[in-house]
Amino acid sequence: MGQYASALGGRLTNTAFLFPGQASQKIGMGFDLFQKSELGKKYYDLANDILDCDIQDISFNGPEEILKQTKYTQPAIYVVSVILGKLLLDKGFTPTVAAGHSLGEYSALTIGGAFNFRTGLKLVKCRAESMQTAGEIQNGTMAAIIGLSDDEIQSICGSCSNGNVVVPANYNSPGQVVISGEVSAVHLAMNKATEAGARNVIKLNVSGAFHSPLMTPAREALAEILNSIEIHDTIMPVYLNVSAKPVTKRSDIRNGLISQLEKPVLWHKTITTMNKNEINKYVEIGPGRVLQGLNRRINRTFQTTGIETLDDVIHYV
Repeated sequence: MGQYASALGGRLTNTAFLFPGQASQKIGMGFDLFQKSELGKKYYDLANDILDCDIQDISFNGPEEILKQTKYTQPAIYVVSVILGKLLLDKGFTPTVAAGHSLGEYSALTIGGAFNFRTGLKLVKCRAESMQTAGEIQNGTMAAIIGLSDDEIQSICGSCSNGNVVVPANYNSPGQVVISGEVSAVHLAMNKATEAGARNVIKLNVSGAFHSPLMTPAREALAEILNSIEIHDTIMPVYLNVSAKPVTKRSDIRNGLISQLEKPVLWHKTITTMNKNEINKYVEIGPGRVLQGLNRRINRTFQTTGIETLDDVIHYV
């Protein structure tokens, strides 16, 4: 992919680095980075210390029922994604812009220089634990609705609220929106979406109603630590989930991260806005291919690739 790098320090032209969120995890992710790169070994050892658990063993060996718990999933994905991103930066490749889906926003901001790996992982630890606790306090769930418009889903959520919480949580691509809220209200919305002609309605295996008002306790806990740390302006624009707009200023970053837990992820709008701003090459940095799949649904003409192993980094030249 070197043909896309300019002569100025390897900076990539019209290229976005995209970082995945929860649900992209897989057992064994990052093992090659730990075994074969100094940075990978350093960051995994540091992660074990910061997280007070053996995130190496959980990431490399599972079992799946442990890895998929929010308090482990989020830091595990963050560690892999940041190592891969840092290795690319170390090779001289700097993207034009960056963005991350939900949790992935922390990876994007670390690569953008808003905070270092240690600080970012502490934030992710707080976020993951707070989100899991919020889900235990207030039983909630999420569901993917496929085949209806954004307006139809907004209308369905509005008709199902009536004192209960159910809201759009992730606007992922045209015709694919995830809803979030109290179990009874989400189930009612699922039924109404089916009646309205949704092509598919899928209840998600999650531990809480993420990106909804039920995450208020998690937002309060996260805001406390976010307001206590130093955040820097970023070296490239990072598109925020809550606005789908590029920012570089520390104040915008802090406010965006605090709002993010209760607000929907505007992913479809983020990608289309990037494209309007002349970004036409997209690289998913981290485990899985979720964001590559969403890009294909958003616009099949977009050039989208992925980096999820050390070998991928080595051949990114």
